[in-house]
Amino acid sequence: MNMKSILITDIAAHLGKEITLRGWVRTIRHSGKLLFIVLRDGTGEVQCVAFQPELGEEMFETARRLTLESSVSISGTAKPHQKKEGQFELAISSVSPIQVAEDYPIGKKEHGPDFLLSNRHLWIRSSKQWAVLRIRHTVYYAICDWLNRNHFVRFDSPILTPNACEGTTTLFELDYFDEGKAYLSQSGQLYLETGIMSLGRVYDFGPVFRAERSKTRKHLTEFWMMDAEAAFVEHEENMQIQEGMIRHVIRTILQDCDAELTILERDKEALEAADAPFRKMTHREAIDFLRSQGSTIDPGSDLGAADEVLLTAGSPVPVFIEKWPKQIKAFYMKRDPQNPDLVLGSDLIAPEGFGEIIGGSQREDDHDLLLQRMQAENMPIEDYQWFLDLRKYGSVPHSGFGVGLERLVTWMSGIHHIRETIPFPRMIYRIYP
Repeated sequence: MNMKSILITDIAAHLGKEITLRGWVRTIRHSGKLLFIVLRDGTGEVQCVAFQPELGEEMFETARRLTLESSVSISGTAKPHQKKEGQFELAISSVSPIQVAEDYPIGKKEHGPDFLLSNRHLWIRSSKQWAVLRIRHTVYYAICDWLNRNHFVRFDSPILTPNACEGTTTLFELDYFDEGKAYLSQSGQLYLETGIMSLGRVYDFGPVFRAERSKTRKHLTEFWMMDAEAAFVEHEENMQIQEGMIRHVIRTILQDCDAELTILERDKEALEAADAPFRKMTHREAIDFLRSQGSTIDPGSDLGAADEVLLTAGSPVPVFIEKWPKQIKAFYMKRDPQNPDLVLGSDLIAPEGFGEIIGGSQREDDHDLLLQRMQAENMPIEDYQWFLDLRKYGSVPHSGFGVGLERLVTWMSGIHHIRETIPFPRMIYRIYP
């Protein structure tokens, strides 16, 4: 009689019962008449124990011939683990191989990153990669949950666009039928600004593309971005919205991903400490601090990775860097009314050396001022006429921000390189598999 299989994550509800599990062999070892199989099914792992006198010689031998990553159906009695409190195991009564795997190329020995990335289709099965990808899933839904609860509406922006959002030097260009050139989206922000005039608060969440020739551990050429825009929200409130969302993500990860954080050996206390009021400093204050620490950074310069690490050293919480020089920020950012050489923009820098995770600003809502800036940057005005129209028909103060999903997952997971936070990373030196 075939029993309906259950998921490993639900095993606690079936203690003392005969159940069937289906999955893949994580590890297998035998000691005399005992055989231990760690089975995984995507929801978790469980140890399955076979005792040869009870199982029978033929069935025991069938189980013993299983290899790493073989797919298998295992039936038996669910019971508490004999040595590990709060965990469970399965006393095997039958084993039915589905497919016995050939020699699995990713074994227990150490492999270099190039080998692992070339075998990314297999590497994602490892326990640490499993944990990172589950945290990614949780971060995604935590962001959406917070936005939905705070009256933001999903508003999907196009991936194919006729113009740039973040500068023309990092565009992926392609021919679009008879319409000339088109580009892969760098951000949905400009389109989201149209949405607020209808829906008030909007967000999108999807892949974006930057043709940056960067080989750092914090850059991908294809990544996922959440962009949000809100009508009648100004600079200070914009930062409050960002802080509320990130703190919600932290709490959700701590609550829902304990097992994953444990696998990754993530410092949970550091994450707990980050769920507290964030710090703020102006760009000028940041420059002054850096120079006091021996840096020779120019007051009008952008911040590098080393600068971000230094600015957050000793801070348990993220730090907003606000009010940036206008010349190093985008054309659409609103000038600071107290100092027109600055813009009402902010970057949110994560602690523990993880760097920038959010960029945001109040947007320029005055048609003539925006037009002047676009003309000063020699932008093709006709391509952006629709964007300028937003300032002619019911313009209001508004703000927005963008969150790089992979950078946020890197911080939540506590891992070194961003390439492990997306199923198949795209970098300037890699597009396979």
